[in-house]
Amino acid sequence: MLDMTPVLSASGWDRSREHDNEDQDCECPQSKSETVNKSRKFYRLCSRDEKERAAALEALTKSVLSSLGQHGDSARIDEDTLLQLLQVAKTCPFPDIRERAAELLKTAQDHGVDIPQPLASGPSAFIPTEEILEQGGDQPVLMEAFLSMGRVDHVTMVMALHPAYLSCFLRTQQALLQFDGPLPCHWRHYIVIMAAARHHCSYLVQLHRCWFLQAGGDESWLQGLHCAPPKLRRLGPINKLLAHRPWLLSPEHIQELVSPGSEDRWSLAELIQAVVLLAHSHSLSSFVWGCGVNPEPDHMAGHAFQPPSPSARPSHSPMPEDAASRTGGSDAVTEVEVLMKRMQLLQQQEEEFSQEEMVTRFEKERRECLLVTPCDERPRTLPDSVSRFVEDAGYGYQDFAPRGEQAPATMRTQALLMTAYRNGQLLDEKFQVVLGLTYHTMAMHRDVDTFMLRKAVWNYIHCVYGIRYDDYDYGDVNQLLERSLKVYIKTVACYPEKTTRRMYSGFWRQFRHSEKVHVNLLLLEARLQAALQYALRAIGRYMT
Repeated sequence: MLDMTPVLSASGWDRSREHDNEDQDCECPQSKSETVNKSRKFYRLCSRDEKERAAALEALTKSVLSSLGQHGDSARIDEDTLLQLLQVAKTCPFPDIRERAAELLKTAQDHGVDIPQPLASGPSAFIPTEEILEQGGDQPVLMEAFLSMGRVDHVTMVMALHPAYLSCFLRTQQALLQFDGPLPCHWRHYIVIMAAARHHCSYLVQLHRCWFLQAGGDESWLQGLHCAPPKLRRLGPINKLLAHRPWLLSPEHIQELVSPGSEDRWSLAELIQAVVLLAHSHSLSSFVWGCGVNPEPDHMAGHAFQPPSPSARPSHSPMPEDAASRTGGSDAVTEVEVLMKRMQLLQQQEEEFSQEEMVTRFEKERRECLLVTPCDERPRTLPDSVSRFVEDAGYGYQDFAPRGEQAPATMRTQALLMTAYRNGQLLDEKFQVVLGLTYHTMAMHRDVDTFMLRKAVWNYIHCVYGIRYDDYDYGDVNQLLERSLKVYIKTVACYPEKTTRRMYSGFWRQFRHSEKVHVNLLLLEARLQAALQYALRAIGRYMT
């Protein structure tokens, strides 16, 4: 695991600093002061003071009703306000705010205003909304997220199935994006956009476009990479390597960016922060695709100003279980029992293997990884809103050791020092939390020790990335992970944009959705740790 330094106090994350400066003149490049004033109407709802929130809600109501009354028979409300009302009405964890926003939209509709309609029925196309709401609900962590970020996005709602992890994730993400560091905040959001675009993740691209502008970013940069500063564009080679083949990162890549004499030189502190942001965003893209996260209601493809046709809904809404998950109910139950039996036998096993045998078992599993490929090879059209941030679009994942080629040197897992990076302790905490996360359940069974299964998922992901644990028997992976799960894991980790609902439904058919989300959390963190291992190895070798 990583040995890192602390940065946050126990108070966690807090957006109150933004509210303290809210009355200052700050221009937003989207529509300058006009848009800032509109945003303030909603930001006031994020006050921790209950009376202030109530006053803000009344002020918002008065403003909307005033707009409706100003135009007589041709009532109008600006689109930005309508979309923010829709977002709040669908996702705000405070019932009074959520219900009032819905009432205001209904009032506007009654006055003849075309109001936006959500195209999705919930946060995920794979997970029934009622299950997310039932297990997530109005949790304190969601209320804290709303107060801190001004919204509860779909990723947060899905992660809320595991609140202990979500708290840790939100603290880390806010530290990465908002707290003190060598990179300006709007640069950080632009780096996230660059990273998410590598995996065609329009969800994160749109989310951080908004935050980039709110952080004071130049709107012209959003026309594409060619409009961004040359210093940011120089991250391109590292971005694509971290996204698709991180083991190829070398000291030469680091040297090219930090060498003295260049006008667009990166300092080592800046580069470390950028690398962590890139790796974080690549991994989060995997989570978005792996859980079928739907567009936000206020994003493109998340709403329509005309009632959606029946044919428009299936692409974003959870559909009835397909044939792969409906059939073989008794077979699926049998699969759970077989897995339980295998776990028990492995736990009772006392045989010890030599180091040579352990290496042999790893190499056998790594070779078998080459045979695991996704079935969905259909080409997908990349929208211009995403492709404009991608260079060398044809560069993608390639197996760590393609068949017939000499394998690169396998990395043995090691303790990595990130003392130069101030948020290191938060990253390490997140790794520990997700690995230790358990409810002692497995499908319909209770009081189950699932550590062996969690470790197999984690180590399989690292195996795909060419990372070996000296003390782990990789024979356990074949015993515990069925082929359909391996296909899903490798797809989400390596080419997440190819993930399908059929893949999600095809493994662990008797397990709860929360358990499948747990797999995706393991995927996110194991992939992130693997990328950081390779990046920090390259940086360390450059420094020596």
